Amino acid sequence: MKKEHFFYDGRIKVFIKDPLTEGVDISYVLSKIEKLIPYNLVHNIDIVYVGYFDDLVDRDLNAKYENGAIYLSNAQQDNDDMIDDIIHEMAHAVEEQYGRDIYGDDNITLEFAGKRSKLSRILKHQGIDITQHDFMKMEYDSDFDSLLYQEIGYPALRSMTVNLFVSPYAATSLREYFASGFEAYFLGNKKTLSSLSPQIYMKLTDLISEIESY
Repeated sequence: MKKEHFFYDGRIKVFIKDPLTEGVDISYVLSKIEKLIPYNLVHNIDIVYVGYFDDLVDRDLNAKYENGAIYLSNAQQDNDDMIDDIIHEMAHAVEEQYGRDIYGDDNITLEFAGKRSKLSRILKHQGIDITQHDFMKMEYDSDFDSLLYQEIGYPALRSMTVNLFVSPYAATSLREYFASGFEAYFLGNKKTLSSLSPQIYMKLTDLISEIESY
């Protein structure tokens, strides 16, 4: 198994620490991402590590972005699953690089807060006890995550929020709201994103236009 790969003309390294799931084609995955995401958006990423990582397992994560590196589980269902995970973490790298442009005018924050308020009303109507949770807390909260992921469950949450969020995970926090929107934008769901989360759609469109003019 070849352990070192590169994409974006060698500017981002990919190191395969542990074997990939059978059927996952890393060359295809990287080529597809190159075609979808402009390098200028993600130039602060230095390396992608793929393998088994205790931190990911302990936190029940498929991937994370930290200090210029993406850490990605090698247990991927298929090529599309791996593409989704990498692009999601690329979104967090974009936040780090362009956070002021993304959040500076508070438009995305206000959009998310409005959706969280609607979500609280939906859950109350469904008879779900939400009294212990602050729906206006924008940052990640493990208890709130457990409410959505474990107590309610994403399948049920999806049916309740189909006209509110592009995915159930988007309700988790402001950062995951943006990252889920970023995925939708680049993975062919722009129409849905522009309808459900117009502030994310407009912000990404403006940001891409700006970096392409460099």
